Formats: sequence, structure tokens, C-alpha cells
Amino acid sequence: MTPTPPPEAAPPALPTLGTMRERYGPRYRWYLLLSVMVGVMASIMSSTIVNVAIPDMSHHFSLGQERAQWVSSGFMVAMTVSMLTTPWLLSRYGYRRTYAGTMMLLLAGGIAGGVANDFSLVLLARVAEGLAAGVVQPIPAIIILRAFEPHEQGRASGIFGMGVVLAPAIGPSIGGVLVDLFGWRSIFFMVVPFCLASLWLAYKFLPTTAPGGVAATRGNGLDWRGLALGTVGTLCLLNGLVELRGDSPFQAGLLLGGAVLAFAGFVWWQRRLAADGGEPLMNLGLFQYRQFAMGSVVAFIYGTALFGSTYLLPVYMQVGLQLSASHVGTILLPAGIVLAVTIAGVGRLADRQPTWMLVSIGLVLLAASFALMMVLRLDSPLWLLVAFAIIGRIGLGFILPSLNLGSMRPLAQTLIPQGASAINFLRMLGGAAGVSLCAIVLEWRLAAHGDSLANAASSPARLAAFDEVFLMLAALCALAVCAAWQLRRPERQG
Repeated sequence: MTPTPPPEAAPPALPTLGTMRERYGPRYRWYLLLSVMVGVMASIMSSTIVNVAIPDMSHHFSLGQERAQWVSSGFMVAMTVSMLTTPWLLSRYGYRRTYAGTMMLLLAGGIAGGVANDFSLVLLARVAEGLAAGVVQPIPAIIILRAFEPHEQGRASGIFGMGVVLAPAIGPSIGGVLVDLFGWRSIFFMVVPFCLASLWLAYKFLPTTAPGGVAATRGNGLDWRGLALGTVGTLCLLNGLVELRGDSPFQAGLLLGGAVLAFAGFVWWQRRLAADGGEPLMNLGLFQYRQFAMGSVVAFIYGTALFGSTYLLPVYMQVGLQLSASHVGTILLPAGIVLAVTIAGVGRLADRQPTWMLVSIGLVLLAASFALMMVLRLDSPLWLLVAFAIIGRIGLGFILPSLNLGSMRPLAQTLIPQGASAINFLRMLGGAAGVSLCAIVLEWRLAAHGDSLANAASSPARLAAFDEVFLMLAALCALAVCAAWQLRRPERQG
């Protein structure tokens, strides 16, 4: 009698969100958040820290300011556009493979940039880092809204935000020391330990499934036409704004016109693809949700004001108030610490208080901090500058944990990945435009007041020009308050 063969062992269960919860218990959701937080910190650090290395890099490669600035601009364009691909990548490859792939790309970019002997390779490495940073940044919002209960989402956003803001706060200080001791190449290698830690955490805690707990499937291909149109629109917008600062108004007009046409083409193609049953890069149906549409407006304006002021404040302190670079770092450090503490506290509030109210409070405080800068003069005490900067950072602390939650809680669960991708894209697009906008308005107002940054000494006319740029940022934040009020109906739709 032939013996019955033993039954085949069942294949091991895929590490889904459910099986991971069973393995690690109730704390698993925090392990999951920590895993992606390390990677996002690495991506944000790589975006901000390179600025301190640009002068040393320019000298090494004998670059002009315009070419050297592409180290930052190339990263920004790549990061902004690649955010739109996150939902497709998660659906096709799942959380673990998508996240680990971005960390490997960030790691490769850091190593390649650090060893490169040609500026073109440095620029290519920065673009690779930007692509990785853009894909990874929407992922935490998706995880917070899916892995955490509604009453925990604010706290999770606060803890995540507190960790993430420490990266740009601490990064440039450490970067300055590294450049002084080891040169500009050390800046690229700084992300390596973060990437290695995030890869270990990814293989330990991230599920292999796609959002919603379903298996990752090949499905439809990536919307390459939409990606190409979005890339062309972003490139034309940023380059057009840069040209406005130069002596080429005709070229600037052509580029900005090209941006309008590219973005109009992008919207048309997304509508057509959705109507034909395809999967567009950006689901325009998101904007039928009133809170999401208004949250997107807030995100764009907030990005413009945040990134614009990040550029403007150091310039104002050094060439307006005639403070040294070391003073600038010292003045902004307390504000950075206050921001981290505020985010953690407001995150808990977001679980109990209406998010529209927290976002509105934050925007009012941010507007007030810009408006208060107008009272400063050359002989004003430094503590006033510190206090006004702290008011602005408290405002940011109210906005950061609340905006995504208020905008995306009404969305259907299947739309959350698309929502996180779209709102991050619009915030970064606003941020990229904000830096150029502040520079353009500053140069315009300086010329109107008969001054120039080429003059060594500051003057009341120069401060008046800066005051008018701060007034513009305050007005933008006040405008965003009107949109933030539309976040006040949290009922779920669809």
C-alpha cells in the first residue's frame, strides 16, 4: 500500500497590516510610523542641508551662481513631480517595496554625489535624491489615516511632525561643521546612516500589501503623458519665475505661458483618461470634496509663504539688519525648538478640536509674525526678532499636524493615497514658486526705493522694501484663512 504523502506546508502568510498587528501587538502602528519617519527625515535633510555646501561646491567645480543653484532647483523639481507617482507605485508594488526602493535610490544618490568628480554627476545624483524624496513624503499621511483610529490620528501627526521638523532645524548646523571639517562631499554621505536604518526598519515593520490591505497588482501602467505634462509645467513655472528676476521679460513670459499651457493640458488629459476608464496620475474627483479642495488652496498658499519666508528671513537678517551668519542661526534655533514642541501639543488637540479652527489659528499667527517684522529697525533689540520668529513657528506648529487631517478625513478610503499625493504636490509647487516670488518682489521694491543688495550698508529704504515683502506674505496667509474656514464641515462624503 502506497503511503499517503504528507500534506504540503501552507505557504507563509504575506506580512500584511493585519498579520503585522498580530505579531507585534497594539504598538505596531507606532513602529510602522517610526519606520517611515526615519526615511522622511533623511529625504528632508537631503533637501535642506545641501545649501550650506553650495559655496564650497561652486569653488570646487568653478561654477557660476546660476549653475550651482541647480543643485537645489533640480532636487526641488524632481521631488515635486515624483509625488504624483506615489499612489501608482504603492498600488503596483506595495508599501515595503515602494518605500525600500526609494530609500535605495536616496542612498545611491547620496553615495554617487559624494564621490562624483563631475558636476553633471552631482546634479544627476541630486535629481535621484529628489525623485526618492518626492515618492516617500506622501506615505506617512496615508499610513496615519489608515493604521490609526480617528481619535489617534492627531497625536500620530504631531509626533511624526515633531520628528520631521528636527531634520531641517538640526541638519544645516551639522552640515556647516561637516563642510568646514571634511568639505562639501561629506554633505552627501550624511544621509547614508539614515537610509540604512530605514531599510532595516522597512523589512522589519512595513507590510508588503498595497493601501487597503489588498495585494499589490500590476494593474494599469503609469500615466506617462500626465507625468510629462506635469514635469514640463513645473519646469516652465520655476524657470519662468527665475527669468523674471533677470533681464529677459520676453523669455520669462514664454516660459510662464508654457507653464499655463502645460498645466491646462495636464488637467484636460486627466479628465479624458478618467472618462475612458484609465487611472490618471491625479484623480480630479478629489476636488469635488469641498474640504479637500479648500485644503489644497491652503496647502498651496501655505507652501508659498513657508518656503518664501525660509528664503527671506536669513536674507533680511543679514543684508537688512546687518547681522552675521552666526547670529542668524542663533536667532532661529529657539524658534525651531518651539516649533517641535508646538507640533507635538497641537497633534493631541487635533484629536479633540476642529481642524479648521487649528489651521485658522496657525495662519493668523503666521500672518501676525510677518506683519510684526515691519516694526523692526536697525536699532531694534534682538529679542524682538526672536519673539516674532517664535510667533511664526507656533503658527506653523498649529498648521502642520492639522491641515492634512482636515483635508483628507472626508475622503473615501480608496482616495486617501491620491489625496496625500495631490496635496503634497500642491504644497511643494507653492513652495517652489514662493522662493522666486519673494526674490522677485524684493528686487522690485528695492528698485522702487532706490536701493540694491549690491550696496554694502543697509538703510531705511532697504528695510521698507523688506517690510513690503513681509506684508505680501501676511496678506497671503490672511487669504488662506478664508479657505481654511471651509474645512469646518467634517462629515464624510462618498
